Amino acid sequence: MKKLMLVLTILALGSFALAQIGAPTGDVLGAHLNYGRGCAACHAPHSGAAGNGNKSDATANSYLWGQDTADLLGKTIIFSGNTVEVLPTALSATTPDVSGLLMCLSCHDGNYATGAMMKNAVYETLPASYGKGTIPTLMGNEGSLGVGAGSYIANHPVGLNATVSCTGTHNWDCTETNGTISMTGTNSAQFVKNYGWFVSLSAYNNTAVVTCTSCHNQHLMNIVSVTNGSKSGLATGLYQTMFFIRAPYNGGNSTSASSNQNAQFCRSCHGGEANEMNGGGAIPTTF
Repeated sequence: MKKLMLVLTILALGSFALAQIGAPTGDVLGAHLNYGRGCAACHAPHSGAAGNGNKSDATANSYLWGQDTADLLGKTIIFSGNTVEVLPTALSATTPDVSGLLMCLSCHDGNYATGAMMKNAVYETLPASYGKGTIPTLMGNEGSLGVGAGSYIANHPVGLNATVSCTGTHNWDCTETNGTISMTGTNSAQFVKNYGWFVSLSAYNNTAVVTCTSCHNQHLMNIVSVTNGSKSGLATGLYQTMFFIRAPYNGGNSTSASSNQNAQFCRSCHGGEANEMNGGGAIPTTF
């Protein structure tokens, strides 16, 4: 009987945990289903870009990319903080800004990539606490923000010059080796225990850099799988997320006004604003 009660208790706790962290309410591709086109909206498995009607760079074969990148190649973009980024001159370039920035912009740029099918609106149901209005999804032409075509200053820097560093006023007490960040300092290691290290930074010239895919997993919009261990102290399971963020990121799902899970993700790189770097190492992630 005692063994039976123990098993029932474990099952009950497991069910409670799954209820707490939730599950996807729709296809995990979310907005990238592109009205049912799904994978073929970005990838053309048999004809490359020509298979999606794009002729100008139809010879490109990287990831069997089906969107037109020709108008973006070699363009100079200035992001927030006057971070200057020159886009690759070919889709076949081997730098991390090809798959981590150029390909993303071939759909999400409202300045040069005007032939893409984007509508400049978010397709997720937003919590009431997020306010009203639509969130723009086109860079370089965010009309709802009053930012006209050609300006990228309302966007977080990404690319080969958007570097991440260790030590200093605004950074973690981490270490960097050949472009790989290790969260092994007293405070950074505690942050991993409290939340986790979910960002996917790229290395360029032995320096860690931020690309679009450092923060976003383009294939999973509303859910993220977490494994308790060296990369995160959170309980193993599936967690809800939003905006294709590759970590637990869903403040609207929280029952606590002090929920800090969204801020925790931003603190992955911005250590100066983290609890652990400001004497609050015992503050956990609140859901």
